[in-house]
Amino acid sequence: MKKISIASLIILAVTLAASCSDVQRDPGRIYMPDMAYSRAYETYATTDELKAELLKKGIHFSNTPVAGTIKRGELLPFLIPKDSVGSTTNYDASKLVRNPLTSMDTVEAERLYLVNCAICHGPKLNGNGPLYNDGNGPFPVAPANFVSGKAEYLNMPEGQMFYSATYGKNKMGSYASQLNTEQRWMVVAYIKSKQPKPKAAAPAAGASATTGSAAAPAKDSTAAKK
Repeated sequence: MKKISIASLIILAVTLAASCSDVQRDPGRIYMPDMAYSRAYETYATTDELKAELLKKGIHFSNTPVAGTIKRGELLPFLIPKDSVGSTTNYDASKLVRNPLTSMDTVEAERLYLVNCAICHGPKLNGNGPLYNDGNGPFPVAPANFVSGKAEYLNMPEGQMFYSATYGKNKMGSYASQLNTEQRWMVVAYIKSKQPKPKAAAPAAGASATTGSAAAPAKDSTAAKK
């Protein structure tokens, strides 16, 4: 009995010593390893080594789309790229882009705004969302007020609104992953529909009044879908 106890202690000591070794060993089998270790390639995750191997086979593949490429199913492409750091060239150019929607579901547009934008800009578009909450929320400064705030927000062109929603602006991040192109244009149209209409300037004395042709607002296609 005494010999068995001594042998057991020796085996235990050897096991503990081997367990504490810094020598890398086979970790053994893993139950359902794919749940812990992904075997899939992430999008655009091509390495330089993989590119080199493909090039040896005569395959010129960078895993990135060609500049100006429009993805399949994209009906309303926005071809203005994001500005580089410190530049506003493309942001300024986006003011010339008009909303391509000619009709939309206004109920859905309002829902998209409330879900994605109202938390900051408020359900009434006045910049008083839950994150500001009259100065009692976590935001120390009120977000943009689209209905009674600064002229730069009241008069912001549709294209610049879309640019901001696509790439982000100041403290606001991009919503391109949450809203597709059509949905972003719907939100822009919804905001513009709630803004006060600009007053027409009085014609100068002695000059004939001229009327400019303004783009017609997006029609409500909700009834047509019902």
